[in-house]
Amino acid sequence: MSLLCYNKGCGQRFDPDQNPDDSCTYHPGVPVFHDALKGWSCCKRRTTDFSDFLSIAGCTKGPHNKEKPPEPVKPDVETSAEKNDGLKPKFNEYIIQAPKPLESIQRPSADEPIVKLQQKVSSSLRQSLEKLKLSEVNEPEKKEEEGDEVKIGTSCKNGGCTKTFTGPGSNEETCLYHSGGPIFHEGMKYWSCCKRKTSDFNTFLSQEGCTRGNHLWKKEDTGKKIVPCRFDWHQTGSQVMISIYAKNSIPELSFVEGNSTKLNIRIIFEGEKEFEQNISLWGVIDVSKSAMNMMPAKVEIAMKKSEPMMWARLDLPPVKTQPAEIEIEEDDPDD
Repeated sequence: MSLLCYNKGCGQRFDPDQNPDDSCTYHPGVPVFHDALKGWSCCKRRTTDFSDFLSIAGCTKGPHNKEKPPEPVKPDVETSAEKNDGLKPKFNEYIIQAPKPLESIQRPSADEPIVKLQQKVSSSLRQSLEKLKLSEVNEPEKKEEEGDEVKIGTSCKNGGCTKTFTGPGSNEETCLYHSGGPIFHEGMKYWSCCKRKTSDFNTFLSQEGCTRGNHLWKKEDTGKKIVPCRFDWHQTGSQVMISIYAKNSIPELSFVEGNSTKLNIRIIFEGEKEFEQNISLWGVIDVSKSAMNMMPAKVEIAMKKSEPMMWARLDLPPVKTQPAEIEIEEDDPDD
């Protein structure tokens, strides 16, 4: 019977009866995210691409681990009423109105004209881009010739897949992966394609993919590389803020456009990497008072709400269509 290994960076299945001390290659440290760079505290390799981070090979050998780490438990918060325990007078209770149902709001048409949001570029980003240009001029161009052959031990580049290439037979395997991108929001971590939320990073990494397909051993070189970026959002009473952690984004090639209910994001950043996201917004925004703020480590999109109300989520869930009823004509018994 095969068991799932819960060592960080492994995620493979193993036979508990055949588990020598060097059968697992894993990371004993913890994930580190700093200034758009991603890596592990136990080794020095860093990358800006989340899928590359997931495929970083472990730096320590040991036996596979079948023990699933426990989910972190939030401590119980004692309410003020429990603290008072009747010793102090209680405050008057007021009913706080919940966010208005989306159906009760007069939603503008999604076919409104698309306009570009105002773009604000920080001086620190311009200085960082100037340094990159100087380094490209001073350093000779390095080209690495790569053949079509896949090396043994190459990790699958599909998000959430932990398989490695062991030979031609690996091409016949079904790949279980996440077709969406990773999202970290208010301490929760999940993939945009299946939204199984967890607060524990190890549990997030071990989530089985929701899409079946073929393994991807090499990413296609199309000049620009479409990559997932760490994507987060939060809100205040009057604004919705989206943070996209793309390092050294290029103002001339990047833009955010949209209308009252739709947002199209396109960011080109260092290494000719490209991030794209199209969002059908849950609420309504004022495009004329919204802006795209570009900084060295990230891009922030500040959207002005048309109404001072809390959004239940960032994107509008897809409309579920009811299957059409098929009328069956019954035969007339008199015919």
